[in-house]
Amino acid sequence: MKITFHGAAGAVTGSKHLIELNDGTKILLDCGMFQGHGKETETLNRTWGFNPADVNYVILSHAHVDHSGLIPKLVKDGFKGRIYATPATVDLTEILLYNSAYIQEADIIFLNKRRKKEGLPPLDVLYTEDDARRASERFTTVAGSYPFPLRNDISLSLYETGHILGSSTIFLRIRENGKTVNIAFSGDVGRYGDPILRSPQTFPQADYIIIESTYGNKLHNMSDTYANELKKHITETCIEKGGKLIIPAFSVGRTQEILYALNELEINNTLPEIDYFVDSPLSVEATDVVKRHPECFNKAVIKLMSTDFDPFDFKGLHYVKDAEESKKLNDYSKPCVIISASGMAEAGRVKHHIANSISKKRNTVLLVGYCEPVSLGARLKEHPETIRIFGEVFTVRADIREINSMSAHADYNDLSQYLACQYPDEVKRIFVVHGEQEVRQEFGKRLRRKGFKDVVLPKMHESFVLE
Repeated sequence: MKITFHGAAGAVTGSKHLIELNDGTKILLDCGMFQGHGKETETLNRTWGFNPADVNYVILSHAHVDHSGLIPKLVKDGFKGRIYATPATVDLTEILLYNSAYIQEADIIFLNKRRKKEGLPPLDVLYTEDDARRASERFTTVAGSYPFPLRNDISLSLYETGHILGSSTIFLRIRENGKTVNIAFSGDVGRYGDPILRSPQTFPQADYIIIESTYGNKLHNMSDTYANELKKHITETCIEKGGKLIIPAFSVGRTQEILYALNELEINNTLPEIDYFVDSPLSVEATDVVKRHPECFNKAVIKLMSTDFDPFDFKGLHYVKDAEESKKLNDYSKPCVIISASGMAEAGRVKHHIANSISKKRNTVLLVGYCEPVSLGARLKEHPETIRIFGEVFTVRADIREINSMSAHADYNDLSQYLACQYPDEVKRIFVVHGEQEVRQEFGKRLRRKGFKDVVLPKMHESFVLE
């Protein structure tokens, strides 16, 4: 048996880890899209490192596009097996993949115009909405942690990780050559004490662990609540300066956390009375999916729902679906909050809102999550004097602010707590993935101090034998 790392190896996106058994059976853990890698992104998303037609099973840790976004291309390129995930992950993934396909079809037109000017041949679309539909037909739901047999010698269990709705640790028990090997893949680990979701579940002892490390060298600031931090930025920008607060937020997870926090402010009668816009059709759909899966909520949210039927709604909230409505927000003169995708500000409607607002002193761009190093969000975090958006240079006069405590990713204390259910001496090897190289190195040192003997930082397309 061996494992090969075809993504999220020295980077934070493109999660793909391929297990190959001695009989040739191939199990793909995640099938994520690369994001925020500049000019390399297109090539990375077109290069597998393996033959999709040879893959027998796909197991999905959660719905985020950097973990699920290439599933339609996998099907388009020959995959004929089943895809396994929790019910909530399946529901979220379906809407994300259709949205991603829509973006692919729109982007290829722009990309090929540029390639034509450069004398380069046109590219085929990465995948279409029809490919996304065919991919959705291959999903099988796996509910709870009770072992689900993929076949007689392979069982799958999924344990909640609290990262986003439906996110799970993938736990495989594989019988080969008279021996049983237990493999755990963290996917993305959430925070303990998340305001909406249950905390990560413990999982059985593993022989091999694949663990994310996005914030493996950081501690999140816990000095204040999400709601109070949001209120502070709303007050400073909208009330005191009369401006717009632009919040780039991922449609799945982060947008719902922000809405929940704003609803909390309304319950406490401290929500500033202005207009709040969620400008993303995908965010609207994702919020509807979240509401359909209360089984993922923690006890506090369940209790709140006994008196507040919809904990993601409040006075002044408007959902924007139509593109023309979105454009009208550019001329909206009243103070307001605009929550829009994408979270890295690298694409989507939020990029237009930033371009329209970045040169006005009364406005603020509030970054509330991880941004790939070359993304627009990451460049804004450097507080530049000028910024290039859509090929045009803008003077940065708006304030650039961050709320680091809103991250849905575990910090190193959370990751340590997540691994506390394991006896380090019994783990043969732990693979550190889904982190920038410097972060992985620092987190790897922490793991060694905690007693994990064999800590490996795999490179792109690197293979390892699992004994």
